[in-house]
This record gives sequence, C-alpha cells and structure tokens, in this order.
Amino acid sequence: MAWRRAAVFAALFLSVFTPFAVRAQDVTLTSPDGAVEISGTLLGFDGEFYRVDTKYGELTVDGSGVLCDGPGCPNLSEFVAELALSGSSAMAEVLLPALIEGFALRQGLKTNRSNLDPSHFDYVLQRPDDRTTVGRFAFRVTTTDEGFADLLANEADVVMALREIRPDERTRAYEAGMGDMTGRKRSRVLALDAMVPVVAPSNPVRAISVTELARVFSGQITNWMDLGGPDAPIALHLPAEGSGLSQAVEDRLLQPVAVSFAADIQRHDRSSTMARAVTTDPFAIGIASYAETGNAQTLTLTGTCGYQLNASRRSIKTEDYPLTSPMFLYLPARRLPQLARDFLAYAQSPAAQVVIRRAGFVDQSPEQISINAQGERFANAIQAAGPEVDLESLQQMIARLKPMKRLTTSFRFETGSTRPDAQSRANIAQLARALEVGTYDTRKLLFVGFSDGEGAASANRNIAMKRAQAVRESVLSAAETLDLDRVEIDVAAFGEALPMACDDSAWGRKVNRRVEVWVR
Repeated sequence: MAWRRAAVFAALFLSVFTPFAVRAQDVTLTSPDGAVEISGTLLGFDGEFYRVDTKYGELTVDGSGVLCDGPGCPNLSEFVAELALSGSSAMAEVLLPALIEGFALRQGLKTNRSNLDPSHFDYVLQRPDDRTTVGRFAFRVTTTDEGFADLLANEADVVMALREIRPDERTRAYEAGMGDMTGRKRSRVLALDAMVPVVAPSNPVRAISVTELARVFSGQITNWMDLGGPDAPIALHLPAEGSGLSQAVEDRLLQPVAVSFAADIQRHDRSSTMARAVTTDPFAIGIASYAETGNAQTLTLTGTCGYQLNASRRSIKTEDYPLTSPMFLYLPARRLPQLARDFLAYAQSPAAQVVIRRAGFVDQSPEQISINAQGERFANAIQAAGPEVDLESLQQMIARLKPMKRLTTSFRFETGSTRPDAQSRANIAQLARALEVGTYDTRKLLFVGFSDGEGAASANRNIAMKRAQAVRESVLSAAETLDLDRVEIDVAAFGEALPMACDDSAWGRKVNRRVEVWVR
C-alpha cells in the first residue's frame, strides 16, 4: 500500500526547520481506508510531503497517500513554497537577492521585497497576472556562526556561509539527526570570494607577505615601520567574531602558524563597514571580502622569493591567490519544495553566473587563458629553475602546453590530504556537467599536475602525476552520461617546474600543489 511504503520510507529523523515551524499546530494524517492514523505537530509541508513530530519521532509522509485533518493542515490549493535562509550578511544583502531577482525573471514571476526589521526581510514571488503568491524566501541577516546555530535550533532551512562547516558544528548536526553536513549534496559553492588585506589609500605600504599578515593580526608586529611604512602603531580591523570572513581568517591564516587573534582588534558588523573605517584611518589595516573592499587600497601578497599575488577574478577562480574563500549554501537532508529546488538549480546555471559577476562577486564560469597572457608565470618558472628543473624540462613543458589554453578551473587539496578542497570539489561537479552537455565535444582536455619544490624533482613529478590521474578519474566518475568518444582527456605532470608562490610557507606550498586543466 502506498501509505505504508511512504510511512516506512519517510521515518527520517530530520530536525530541520521550515517556515511552518513558527506556527506549528496539531494534525492527524489518515490513510484513505482509515486503517492507519498518525497524529502530531506539523513541522513542515513542501507541497508534496508532510513532516510531523509524533510520539515515534519525526516522520516524513507522502501527502498523496493520506488525508490531513486538524488546525495545522495546509491549504493544498493555495500552497506557497517557503524557504528560510540565515547567515552571512555579505551573501544576504547582495548576492542572494540578485539571484532571486534573476530567477524570478526567468520564471516569469514578479518579486516583492519586505524589510521587516534590520535583520530580517522577505522576498515574495508572485504570478504577474493574478498576483497569486507562489513562493516566499525569508532571510535573517546575521553571521555564519548564527546561521549554523539557527539550523541546529530548527530556525533555518539553509545556511549562508563564508566558510566551511567546523568539526563541532558537523558533530552537533549529526547528533541532531541531520546526517553528514559535509556530504556531496549537503553543500554548494554559490560564488567565490577572497580574504584581501586592505589599508587606507594614503598608507605607503603596498605589499605584505602572508606570514607578515598573520603576525600583524596576532599582535606580533605592531608598528608600520616593520612593514616598510611610517613609525606608527598598527590599528587592526576585522568583521564581527562570528562572521564567516573573520572565522575564515582564523582558520586559514592564523591556525596554520599556531597563533591567535590579538586582543585589540576593532570589530565591525559588516565587511563593507570595516573597509570604510580602514579607508579613513592612515594607520589601519583590515581583511575584507574581495567584493566589499570599497575605496580601500588592497595589498599585494608577496614572498621572500619575490613572487607577488594580487586578488583578481582570475586568480580567485584558479585559487592561485592563496586566501580564497568560497561562499557556501548548506542544505538540509530532506527534499526542499519544488520552487526552492528550481532556484538552487538556477543558481548553478550559466545565466546565474552572469548575475553573480554583475553583483560584484566572482562567478564559477570557466575562462580560457592563452599562454601569451601567462608570461609572468613562465618568467617565474625560468627564474626558479635549478639543477633539478633544467632547461630541457622547461622546454618540454612549453612544447606540450603552447598549443593549448589554460582553464580557470583548477584543483587543489586539503592540507595534509589528497582530498580536493571545497572549491575544487565544486569544480569537479561543474566540469563534469560541462562534459555531459557537450561543452568540450571534439576538443582535448589535459589534466596537468604540479607540485611544490620540497623533495626530489622526480618524486614530485610522480606525485603530481598521481594527483592529475586522481582528478581525471573523479571528473569522469561524476560525468555519468559522458560519451568518451566525443572528447579526448589526457594527463601530464611537470612537478615543481611551474611554481606559483614561494615554498617557504604552508600557504605557498599549497598554492603550488595543484592540477590545472588545459584545453585545445
């Protein structure tokens, strides 16, 4: 019987909020023959399935197999898809509203925004002919920390995060019955961002190493004179402690060198507010979102070997810039309403990438970079060449790559692991989709492995080749419908021959350990 199959299958312990939770009421679900009856508190309805808190726990029940009775029963003929989002202010204030507007336009719907208070607003989607409401996106503008807290407290459906979920949050979510939040379908990279050091335009300092940046924000360097600037104390600025950007700085910049934040950092509710404060103080330094640097002067990241890296759309896409920071949506294990699923699918479409770029963020659309536009990279390779990377090795690399173009789609790995990092996992899925729809039909893709310079060059080439092969296999595994007769996919490895950064820090070594994609 459909009822029994639905009831057994749907006994999922999902303590995930939908907007119905704020007005949850008693309901009774009864099979058409009256043989089975379940009573409880309605936690959510997505247009097809009920979620009910019963004495047996939380049950998800197929609405097509039951009759609903009670004050909490929704009006099936006037169902409104609802989605509650909580978290990063940078994502809530600009990025998600832009995507909702773009989605509504493609769906032929009108949008109406209601600002409820400084921290809450709604987007209502309506049919233009009769103004019938078909969807509501409810936002809480807060921090990444608070977004995860809201999810765990059943007060949000989706978390907007400027960092990956932390181990303690992952554990609490699992204990709450939400499953593994790091699973492949539980998070999505919506757009790309970066942590960018900024100063006032009047400040003469224009560059800083990653190590120096960590020492500045840990309070070990306190005077601009130590950075080539004036004899003046350094004023430190960061977003609020619970913000994803601030926590990403802690996780990515400070923890690798085992230091913590200085005590005298001035905190700001918004990254944009912080950037404005730094702009007006000639002795201030902050770390801002790439999309929210405003009129502040951005600093170039340098290394002792002379390499320089600037935050740009391309360097963030490729992760050549070492302080990249993907923007995540963390999703519940249960199925969302159809309208919400359609929106999430749109957010990864080519049309959405245009919206993301116009909103000031870095999109994930692959770009092709000719070898002529990579002169500085190859000049660095020649400068860094030594006994183990001779002229013949460089010539072989140039001969292999010269007829091709580099894609901005690159792959890097978690520290001390062969697992691709968050941005690279998103790149695997994106490249797989592109292969499935025929974007690279009749063309050749080359996965090229590179390494850092620690150890013997021959061993580094072998490691780089294994990484290139592993990434290739991951992409092919994800591209389930790909016909390999339509595209040629090969691998190569050149080890330490093309460094992007200095090997004197963990950040530099991570930047150098990568798999690039070249296309012809």
